[in-house]
Order: sequence, then structure tokens, then C-alpha cells
Amino acid sequence: MKKSGGTLIFILALASIGPWLSPHDYVSTNFDSILKSPTISGGHLFGTDVLGRDLFVRTMLGIRVTLLVAIVASLVSLVIGVTYGAVAGYVGGRVDAVMMRAVDTLYALPFIFFVILLMVAFERNFLLIFVAIGAINWLDMARIVRGQTLSLREREFVDAARLTGVSTARIIFRHIAPNLLGIVIVYVTLTIPQAILAESFLSFLGLGVQEPQTSLGALVDAGVNQMEGASWMLLIPAALLALILMSFNFLGDALRDFFDVRQSR
Repeated sequence: MKKSGGTLIFILALASIGPWLSPHDYVSTNFDSILKSPTISGGHLFGTDVLGRDLFVRTMLGIRVTLLVAIVASLVSLVIGVTYGAVAGYVGGRVDAVMMRAVDTLYALPFIFFVILLMVAFERNFLLIFVAIGAINWLDMARIVRGQTLSLREREFVDAARLTGVSTARIIFRHIAPNLLGIVIVYVTLTIPQAILAESFLSFLGLGVQEPQTSLGALVDAGVNQMEGASWMLLIPAALLALILMSFNFLGDALRDFFDVRQSR
């Protein structure tokens, strides 16, 4: 957990500070330095792209955008999923059946079709990426929270709160939700990689972040077109993307083991 957490902190710090240390920005073009390979002496640590823009600065910007989209989308799915799943699991009965059938119906909708509809209806908007990814990721969260709530609602402390006249909303948010903290934290660390992959996939298709902004997915897309003559354009952002995904997955596994050990004591 320390290694994966330390790796993520280092990448985030580099993405935050790195562009300030570079003499280049992510917009300026230099047609005298088109597809220049990575070099320290020339000031282009990651080389340049087809417009002569510095890839180090653009990669750091891509990390910022990718992590921002993933974290915000995960928080959106967290709020919606925990609320929806806790209500369905605690109330139960027909309400639970109707709510979960609605989840099943949303599962049946093609994700990319939903995103394309949003883009056509509201044009390409940066905020729509949060909405599109968060609107899908909360479905898994709702199912997991519902399953945990079904067992928690039979516990003694919930029965005691119910007998003393505590309202349903207060029981859900003051008694049940805090006991979901462990599994929610673990699942959020596993949801973030899903959101990163979704954002990268959308950017790869040209439906995500638009120029002059960029993301790791958009950089990989640009690198694929130059893979033979300028392999660094693909390898560097792809390697960083893989490193971020692995770090989040290892962190999620470590947190899951940590909470399992605590519960077994």
C-alpha cells in the first residue's frame, strides 16, 4: 500500500509542479522542432509532437485532466450509489425491487450510445465527461451498498434506533452509512481506474477532452498515429497510464486486505 500510494503521490506532485519548471507551455507550437525525440539538452524531456509542442508539459496536463475526471466522476458515483443502494437495501420490499429493476434497465443501455447522445444534445462539454462516467459507475456501487445494507439493517443497533423512534433517513445516514465506510473506500479506489479507462476510451475515440486541452487517452490516440516514426509519443503516455492504473488497483487490494483484517479481529 505504501509503494502504490507513494507512486500516486509522486505522479500527482510531478504533474502539479512539473509544468512550472519547464520553459515551455502546452499550447505554443514550434515548427522547427516537429517530432523531436526526447532530450535533456534541448529542454524537451519527452520530445515534441507533430506541431512541435512540448510533450512533457502536455503529458503532465494530461495526467491532471485524467485524474480530475476520474476522481470527480468517482465522487459523483459515490454519492449517488451509496444513497440509492442504502435506501433500496434498508426499505426493502417492493421499493427495493423497483429500484433494482431500474438499475438493471440502466445496465442494459450501451455506455457509448449514452455518451454520444449527451454529446449530440449538449455539444462537447468538459463537464459532460463527469456526468457520462459518473452516471454509469454508480450502478455497481449501488448494488454493493444494497447488499451490505441488507445485512446491516438486521443488526441490533439498527433495531434499537428503530424502536426509539429514529426516522428512516436518520437511520440510513447516521447509523448504516458510517458502517459502509470500509467497503466504500475500497470500492472507490477500484472505481477510479474504471473511470480513467472510460475517459481514456472516450478521448481515444475523439469524444472526450478537446484541443487545446488533453488527457492521457488523447495523447495515446495521437501517439498511435505516429507509432512508427515517433514511438515516444505513444510509449510515454501509455506507460504512465498503465502505472497509474496499476497503482490504484494495488492500493485498492491493500485497503481491502486491511479492512478484512480489522473486521476479523
